[in-house]
Amino acid sequence: MFAISDIRLETLATHYVGNKANGEDLEISKELVETDTQELKHALLTYFLTPFQQAESYNFWHSSDLKLHEIMHFATAIFDNPDEFLLQSANIARHLYEATNLPNIKSGELHVAYFKGCPVDGMMTDAIGIYKTESKETFLKLNQIKNGYKFEPEQGINPSKMDKGCLIFNVNKEDGYKVCVLDKTNKGGEAQFWKDIFLKVRAAADEYHTTHDYLKLCKDFIVEQIPGEYEVSKVEQIDFLNKSVDYFKKNEQFDKESFEQEVFKQPELIDSFRKYEKQFQEDYEVEWGDQFDISSQAVKKQARVFKSVIKLDKNFHVYVHGNSDLIEKGYDAQLGMSYYKIYFEEET
Repeated sequence: MFAISDIRLETLATHYVGNKANGEDLEISKELVETDTQELKHALLTYFLTPFQQAESYNFWHSSDLKLHEIMHFATAIFDNPDEFLLQSANIARHLYEATNLPNIKSGELHVAYFKGCPVDGMMTDAIGIYKTESKETFLKLNQIKNGYKFEPEQGINPSKMDKGCLIFNVNKEDGYKVCVLDKTNKGGEAQFWKDIFLKVRAAADEYHTTHDYLKLCKDFIVEQIPGEYEVSKVEQIDFLNKSVDYFKKNEQFDKESFEQEVFKQPELIDSFRKYEKQFQEDYEVEWGDQFDISSQAVKKQARVFKSVIKLDKNFHVYVHGNSDLIEKGYDAQLGMSYYKIYFEEET
């Protein structure tokens, strides 16, 4: 997404945010963090920026008025007047503290960084990074003494592992800025806290999310809707799934008409798909046009959930990746069991 070597870390503030629900304290720092060596700045840039190289894009949002969005308000104040950085970083910490009303949310340090020279979407801009460190690791410090060496354990942050973070780029302000989000938490309410409660972001209407959402639409339609309307075999379902993914893999731009003809072909199936698509867009509050650019990154991620396997009792798994005409399903009345007949030219 961007080259770290092009970016400068201008300012950094760190505050301690305890869990308010558990009666823990908020500790606001009165001074900025000193980043006076190039070695330290390089290490911090690597820690703060590397995890976002392939991050998804979001926008801040508010149910009634974007001007009421707290983090966006503080970020705008910093972009408009960088001299207010320490003051606004403290406001961000206070907002996180007030939002921490779940007893299972871990306490930790909140780091707010200001970057210059960020190349984003063909332009150079500033960015604000917000990060929370919740877990510490034990490191061994090696000291040379008179007759040899001595190991000493120390607690610290692993620079290759980030708990939670976000980058706010000073672009697309009218849409809620361009925001990249990272959260390694993956369980229960804690998993939604950082993104949905504290940051209040939603997926940006970019090619990644459009591709991701359309592939989800296809999978849901094929797996959930088609079997309820038509008599289809498992092989036919897998064939639809494979054709959907293959279309996105081999094309750089999506065209609705060509996709429908290539994957579904039958007019009644296409009509059913269009009705399902309209309901899907209403249910998930998403929309797209009849043509859009395809994100190869989203295709790669979504393709993992398109299962091309037929599970037969507990004995066999049949993976179908190609021509579904080469597999036939039948029933052996004498054995009272179903079977599949598979045709092939060469065994490897």
